[in-house]
Amino acid sequence: METDWEAYGWERLADGVGRRRLPGWDATVGLVVGEHGVLLYDTGSTLAEGAELRAQVAQLTGGRKVTHIALSHPHFDHVLGTAVFAGAEVFGAVGTEELLALPREREALREDAVRQGVDAEAAAEAVDALVVPRHVVSGEWTLDLGGRQVLLANVGPGHTGHDLALCVPGSREVVFCGDLVEESGEPQAGPDAIPSRWPDALDRLLSLGGGDAAYVPGHGAVVDATFVRTQREELARRFAVS
Repeated sequence: METDWEAYGWERLADGVGRRRLPGWDATVGLVVGEHGVLLYDTGSTLAEGAELRAQVAQLTGGRKVTHIALSHPHFDHVLGTAVFAGAEVFGAVGTEELLALPREREALREDAVRQGVDAEAAAEAVDALVVPRHVVSGEWTLDLGGRQVLLANVGPGHTGHDLALCVPGSREVVFCGDLVEESGEPQAGPDAIPSRWPDALDRLLSLGGGDAAYVPGHGAVVDATFVRTQREELARRFAVS
């Protein structure tokens, strides 16, 4: 089912589960392979980056296509590659679909991408082709990928108003956290963050994964529950919430 993940710049986390740290902003893209389905967690910052991911997934899976996409949150470095995955079912936290359909929000995505260093033409092209989630998760949603089930959980708000985590059961559960957790830098609280709710979101993450899970940040190296608890307390102090 798999080839050498590391040869393509991917980190293998479990059987059929891995992630890639993309260049530029060190954003995580996750991959979960089942017998009948292939799920990608986030899609990169441009259509070109998405196309590279699509080619790598095909190489890693013997030519299979991505069937499901889960978007962790509506920031440019996590969603702008989605359009290259034709036919994939796209999931997001409830409200993401409305937000990404708004012209002002799409323009804000484009502006943010360019401000952060994305080529202006590439940013405009990706925003023009932007795919809005068809499936919205208000609580939890179990997906059957064939031989394995995964859980999408709307654990926010926190980093944004629309934060979606992915939990992959196994001998050691793997939890993809999006930018609710960051390891390679201090968690970023932009204008769409809801700081007063962020610690609660991390409590929900920890209750889903438990003490032994591998937690995959939106940016940075894989961490454990102790790291997430510590970051939760740091955020609570930073934003003066309990």
